[in-house]
Amino acid sequence: MNDMIRTDNLSRTYGSGAVATHALRGANLAIPKGSFTCIVGPSGHGKSTLLHLVGGLDRPTTGTVHIGGVELTSLDSSALARLRGSKIGFVFQFFNLLRTLTASENIATAMMLAGVPARQQAERARELLERVGLAEKAGARPGELSGGQQQRVAIARALANDPDLLLPDEPTGNLDSEAEAGIIALLHDLHRRGKTVVVVTHNHEIAQQAERIITVRDGRIAA
Repeated sequence: MNDMIRTDNLSRTYGSGAVATHALRGANLAIPKGSFTCIVGPSGHGKSTLLHLVGGLDRPTTGTVHIGGVELTSLDSSALARLRGSKIGFVFQFFNLLRTLTASENIATAMMLAGVPARQQAERARELLERVGLAEKAGARPGELSGGQQQRVAIARALANDPDLLLPDEPTGNLDSEAEAGIIALLHDLHRRGKTVVVVTHNHEIAQQAERIITVRDGRIAA
């Protein structure tokens, strides 16, 4: 199987009855391994819901999700958490860094949860900070970093366990033009290194460079 992601009739409804909100309706997707895909569409129409379901952060109301041939919807919570930790790297718009930890320590947290020995955590964190161009910021806390630098640390953390799949959700949404360009270049570099990258974005520059664009509107994947 060459698909990294496959969804079948994927739906997510919040609430019930008259107050039900249909965030996603019957999404069918097949995204190849090693591809660069962008998910676009108006705000509030289901883009992030789709990404969260694909990444196992949420459970679908109906349908299935397969990641690398593994059906996420059949896994219990513990098995799903292990798969997320080893196979999927998330990058969020608001970075989600722990404010009291240094850049190196933030990256190490992902490996700590995976049971990686402390010495290897430190070595891997140094390697990743160098890859994202922040080797000199290992001891800096988030409050001492610019928005672009914080997002680079967040990407390094997402790569900590060498996942096959990278899922950035609006990764340039809070950045200035210079920092935005740097993050775009970094995502393309990771793609060239073999990662499957699926980005939710309003950024036309990212979308125009993608191999495939998926449009989500009113909870449905547009034809």
